Formats: sequence, C-alpha cells, structure tokens
Amino acid sequence: MAAQLILGLSFLVGVHEMGHMVAAKYFGMRVEKFSIGFPPKIFGKKIGETEYSIGMIPLGGFVKISGMVDESMDTEQMAQEPQPWEFRSKPAWQRLIVMLGGIIVNVVTGILIFIFLTFIFGEQYLTTKEANKHGIYVYESAEKIGLKKGDKILKVNGQSIEDFADTREVLLGSQGSYTVLRGDQQLEIKIPSSLLNELSDKGTGFIDALAPFEVGEVKEDMNAAKAGLKRHDRIVGVNGTPIAYAQDFVKTLQANKKKKVVLDVKRNDSLLKLPVMVDSMGIIGFQVESLLHYDTREYSFVQAIPRGAYKSFKVIFDQLRAFSKIFKGELKASNSLGSFLTIGNAYGPKWDWFRFWSLTAMLSMVLAFMNLLPIPALDGGHVVFLLYEMITGRKPSDTFLENAQKVGMVILLALMVFAIGNDVFRWFFK
Repeated sequence: MAAQLILGLSFLVGVHEMGHMVAAKYFGMRVEKFSIGFPPKIFGKKIGETEYSIGMIPLGGFVKISGMVDESMDTEQMAQEPQPWEFRSKPAWQRLIVMLGGIIVNVVTGILIFIFLTFIFGEQYLTTKEANKHGIYVYESAEKIGLKKGDKILKVNGQSIEDFADTREVLLGSQGSYTVLRGDQQLEIKIPSSLLNELSDKGTGFIDALAPFEVGEVKEDMNAAKAGLKRHDRIVGVNGTPIAYAQDFVKTLQANKKKKVVLDVKRNDSLLKLPVMVDSMGIIGFQVESLLHYDTREYSFVQAIPRGAYKSFKVIFDQLRAFSKIFKGELKASNSLGSFLTIGNAYGPKWDWFRFWSLTAMLSMVLAFMNLLPIPALDGGHVVFLLYEMITGRKPSDTFLENAQKVGMVILLALMVFAIGNDVFRWFFK
C-alpha cells in the first residue's frame, strides 16, 4: 500500500511539475530547481541551470522559477531589479501558460492512461439483467429509505440502465429514484439528497447485487486451510442455517468473531461439515469468488479515445457535483475530504497494475481540478491574478502577491491538517 502510494503520488507530482518546467523553459524562463518530494533532499544533480532532486517527504514536489512569488518566499530575489529570464519579466499570457502547464499535463496524463486501459483491458461490467437474477443486497442506509433485500432495480430516475454500476449515480444527484420490482409489484423508491452524506458519515455500503459464490484462493496457514476448505468448494450453510449469497456469508462471519462455526460445504457430489474458527476480524482466510457473470466491452484504439476522454472528464464532473452538494449543505466537507491515508487505502494492500493505473488516472484528474481552485498558493490562485492583470492591464504588486501566497499557504496547511485529522478520527474513532 505504501509503495503504491509513493509511486503514484511521485509520478503525478513529477508530471505536474514537469508541465510547469517545460513551459517555463520554452518561454526562456530560468528554472532553478525541480524536485519530486519535499526536503530534506535525498539526491540532487545540477544539469545546466536546473538542479533536479528527490526529497525525503514523498507527498508533493515543486519547481522554482526565477522571479516568481511561490512557496519558497524568496523575497531577496524579488527585491532586485527584474531580469530578462525571470518569470515576472515575461508577458502575462506566457506566465498564464506556465501556471496552467501542470494542470494541462495532469489532464492529458489522466486521459492517456484511461485511453490505454480501455484499449488494453476493455471494460468489465455487470449487466442489470444479470444482477436482477437474484436482486440486490441492502445495507442499513438502503433499508432505511425503503429498499429491501431481493428487490430488482428496473429503472434509475425513470430510465432503464444496462450497467448495474449506474445505480449509484443517483447518490450525486439532488432528486433521484429507483423503480424496483418486489415480487409482482413495481414500486418507486425516492433517494433523499442527504443520503450520500449519511453513507460517507457511516462509512458503510449502500446496495450490491446479491452474489452466489464459491471458495476462491485459500490462504495457507489460516483457519480455512486448517479446516480443509478447498478452492471451488461451495459453502451452502453455516451452523445449519442455509447460506446462498456472499454478502450473507460475510455478515454471518462478522457476527461470529472469535467463535467456532460449522460450514456446510458442497464438494463435487458430497456434502461436508467442516468446523472452523473465525478470527477477531471476522474472517477465516479465503477469497470469496462471485459466480455472477460479468460482460466485457472491447474497444479498438480509435474507439478507446473518446471513451477514455469521457471517463477522465467524468471524474471532474463528479467532483463538481460533490462540491455542489457541499455548498447546498447536503454533504459534509469532512465526509468528502481525505489525506494521503485515504489515497493509500484506496490503492489497497495488493499490487494490481490495472487498479493502480486506474486510480492514478483518476487522481491525476482530481489533482488538476484541485489545483485549478482559486486559492492563493495553488495554480488556480496565480491564474486568477494573471487574468486580472490581462483584463485590467494592472499587475498586482509583489507585496500583494507575497501576502496572498502566505494566506494561501496557511489555508493549504490548515486543509492538510484537517484532512489528516479527519482520516485519523474516521479510522480510529468511528
């Protein structure tokens, strides 16, 4: 998890800062430093006018461009007469491109990764028709709004859907509904606008497709292996109670932590009873393998281009919808803000290249979006000041820019502390 986090963030920060550096060098600006990671410095080498380095703290990076008010707060340099190679001596439109360079490269990076993932792997998805063979499993929040286990979702917001994953789209909307089949009766279930906030607050699931299952990989030296469980076994009951779906099995184990249970196991034509100890985390040591059939969409490279671009900009669109819910009071900022701890957890404890690059592509788009926010010290803050200069013809003073940079850095540090504290509280006190 830590290795994926460091590699993912280092890659994204590297391409972001490279965007600034390449644009600056193209316009004849002197780039003094290019660093992936923050000091103290682990390694550095000067090539030409630029020192390239790797910092010990792998949670960001920076480019130092001569004559620019940035996080280095080099007021001594700014007090001297402007030089032709400095950022401040260049036309506003060139400075604007330099400030947008990192954002543009992050967007291009996200699009390219999504395009190649789509072309190479296609898209695996669960059809609503396949999900409706068994219906849905509902968690507490879904049950509270009127959904029940076994319901079959026919429509979302009045529209039929092919991909079951699209059932979750209503969570980011303001007014949503499901049309479900319960027995022989069709019902409309309204989705309250506050539901996403409740789900984020509790950190629980909402709905899943009920999944028949079998035993997948059995981990050596864990209780399942010791009990004699084997790959492709079918668990049909626990302590004499029939079990048909993976979600019910997991729930049953969670209810029997530190207890011995008897599994009813179907192996070929035999029915076995295997006693097994459930550990303190509610697991016995095997991979639950869903028997639901997933379809795959294949794409040519040409077809993957618009599809990859759509996936990329959907990330930004979802961010905008989440921000809208925050401003409307429908989603707490604390429930949508996470630090590097949340990102590391998203990468997961196993190294899966598809998952790694999918999440990295998504984070590249999120990084572009967040950097465009009009906060001093972020690229978006510099963009606002440059647009003001281009429209009015008046350049903000260096003193104003320095003070704005200080305010922005305080805001960013406060947000960082809040995000880390939020993660710690979420993980250890909820």
